Amino acid sequence: MTALPHSYKDPLLTLQDVSMQFGSEVILRDLNVQVLDVIRPGINQGQVVGIYGRSGVGKSVLCRLLAGLAAPSTGTVRVGEAQQPVRAGAVGYVQQRYPLFNHLTLLDNLLLAARRQHDPAEAKARTDAYLSRFGLAAHARKYPAHLSGGQRQRAAIAQQLLCSEHLILLDEPFSGLDVAMIDEVKKLIVEVTTLHELNTVLIVSHDIMTTTALADQLWLLAPERDPATGQLLPGATISPRHQYNLAQRGLAWHPDVEAEPEFTQFVAELKQEIRAL
Repeated sequence: MTALPHSYKDPLLTLQDVSMQFGSEVILRDLNVQVLDVIRPGINQGQVVGIYGRSGVGKSVLCRLLAGLAAPSTGTVRVGEAQQPVRAGAVGYVQQRYPLFNHLTLLDNLLLAARRQHDPAEAKARTDAYLSRFGLAAHARKYPAHLSGGQRQRAAIAQQLLCSEHLILLDEPFSGLDVAMIDEVKKLIVEVTTLHELNTVLIVSHDIMTTTALADQLWLLAPERDPATGQLLPGATISPRHQYNLAQRGLAWHPDVEAEPEFTQFVAELKQEIRAL
């Protein structure tokens, strides 16, 4: 497939020499990865990064580091155009349960989030815009218990976008969804990335096919072997060979990319790589 025209500007997310251990147990080791602002001619294009890893490899720990909810044992996580050290709230973190305050209406949930970043008038304007854009305006006065699962998910993503700084982390957004709902979530993620050039969506998922179809970059979190001895090194990392630029491979931003032979071949190779770890 032909790579669509694109170029890169400044970093929006940087993990530099990041390691994490609890006591003597090394969980993550020497993470050095970066997300750059991608530019496509005539298109408002954000970034989608897929993050894979086998169960128990340390994805939950990585999520907490990316969201600023924990500090790494060594190294730094920097976010935004200014590349400031991440703090809690800078990266919106949408967990599988889609947490909302049950005693507040959907409108009040979103207003509460927006007021963390904006004055009351601006918060109201942004909240109304997100309710409309995400198809939630008719449900603004409902409480979370009266929303469907899909509505709760859209609300949780809107909530985090309103109070974060263009970066949002989705933990298993396709888990437990039927085919129709998966398609709706895919559309929503595309909508999020095209709202603003700096919007960056990080997807932690076991659904390789769906996430790869959305992503322009993939990271595979996995243990590595010592090249001299062949023994597994402690902790998981994201080695250069496990950082995949799908835009350069011509697999990003194409409609119905899942139907393309090149996409199917890449996914098969990726699955084989994961099995071999």
